[in-house]
Amino acid sequence: MAQPNNRISAAPRPVILHGVDFSGADGGGAAKIRIAERELSPRSAVHVRGRVDRNLLRRAIVESASDGREHLWRIDAPFGLPLECFAAERPEGFSDGPVTWRAVAEWMAGFGSPREWRGAMRELSRREPKRACDREFRTPLAPMNLRVFKQTFTVITEVLLPLVEEGIAIPPVCMPAAGSRVRVCEGCPASVLHRRGWPAKGYKGNGEPPRVVREEIIRLLRKDGLEIPSQVAVEAIHDEEGDLLDAMILVTEPLGVEIPAELAATAAVEAWVY
Repeated sequence: MAQPNNRISAAPRPVILHGVDFSGADGGGAAKIRIAERELSPRSAVHVRGRVDRNLLRRAIVESASDGREHLWRIDAPFGLPLECFAAERPEGFSDGPVTWRAVAEWMAGFGSPREWRGAMRELSRREPKRACDREFRTPLAPMNLRVFKQTFTVITEVLLPLVEEGIAIPPVCMPAAGSRVRVCEGCPASVLHRRGWPAKGYKGNGEPPRVVREEIIRLLRKDGLEIPSQVAVEAIHDEEGDLLDAMILVTEPLGVEIPAELAATAAVEAWVY
């Protein structure tokens, strides 16, 4: 069984749940990040923040520690790299010590841009292996994939590393002293949809079919207990990129899947999906 501090589902209540549709865009995310929030209780209303960039996201997470309540921030971006990437050969500039999440993150932070980092990874291998959690939760893409590598790089170097310095818990890769009221974890809307048997594809894009699928997911979220205000539902249905809908999917109950004992050491480096 996993260690108790790896269990997001064991958080004391009440807890405020934040779902974050992340952006690795240039310019700090270019105010493209969407955040949905609700109290984790039956029939709780969903609130949506205005668009923010990565600096504002990081500040909001830190400031949430000041209200005396438990907060769980669930961010849609890969929190780690596959251990396989470091098994055969250490990349240039990487520490000679153990391969830990912190060592990987600090090595990544030494690059000037996401593309420079990805280039260094591809010099080691052209393969794009998935992590153990990617296989377990059917996440769509590997962390180095062309469509997601900017999110991987920026969430680790611009959000998570600074949050570690602020004493924020990031299970399972960084667990400060007990009593931390704020935790930040990796979430994946596609994983949530798969686990619930809801439509996991076809809801992004323009035209009638994707819009109808977005309407169906809104209906399922409401049936699941989320009170989604009419204006928020309308905005999500008309959001062709599905950003707002992804953020709302991440304020459903966390998946609560414990880390198997045989994967605990791996997940402490690669991260886990909650």
